[in-house]
Amino acid sequence: MSKWTKDQIAARVARDIVDGAVVNLGIGLPTLVANHLGEGKEVMLHSENGVIGMGPAPRAGDEDYDLINAGKQPVTLVRGGAFFHHADSFAMMRGGHIDICVLGAFQVAGNGDLANWHTGAPDAIPAVGGAMDLATGAKQTWVMMEHTTKSGEPKIVERCAYPLTGLGCVKRVYTELAVLDITPEGVQVLEMAEGVAFDELQKRTGVALGR
Repeated sequence: MSKWTKDQIAARVARDIVDGAVVNLGIGLPTLVANHLGEGKEVMLHSENGVIGMGPAPRAGDEDYDLINAGKQPVTLVRGGAFFHHADSFAMMRGGHIDICVLGAFQVAGNGDLANWHTGAPDAIPAVGGAMDLATGAKQTWVMMEHTTKSGEPKIVERCAYPLTGLGCVKRVYTELAVLDITPEGVQVLEMAEGVAFDELQKRTGVALGR
């Protein structure tokens, strides 16, 4: 079965971001989206630690560790970009000024519930960060994640088993197998990776899929 690579998933997310959008990229896989926006598309990338106007990752040797994203990775700044206090950054998030946030997830429920900050395991380190503020404050919440766990368990489920980040907030999910829309009528398949059969996708998904 042919799967999208991490960069191909990121490129697929980037393709759906409209010109002029203000976008927050969460820690982990979503940070790769910045490298695939391409020239000519005017997108303002926001980071909760107080940056707006991030560009792609710097070339090796050009890193400036005074310029980082929320995951402490070095980034670049486009012309017109700015730094500001993280309190102002959270005001942007909570005030509905972010058009799209792209977050990672442990689980997404069929109704759009999101669990991405804690697995509940005794040795797990909780990492909520600004995810709750983004999930409820952004105009659209998208998830970019692997379709299953390392042991093959579905991460798209009927009901999240982990502590929730947000209720009914996820509108779209991007994985290495497919792009899925979460709608009032259920989870709909928007696109599948080349070589992925619908029946195989359904086996790896914990909810009924429509198309």
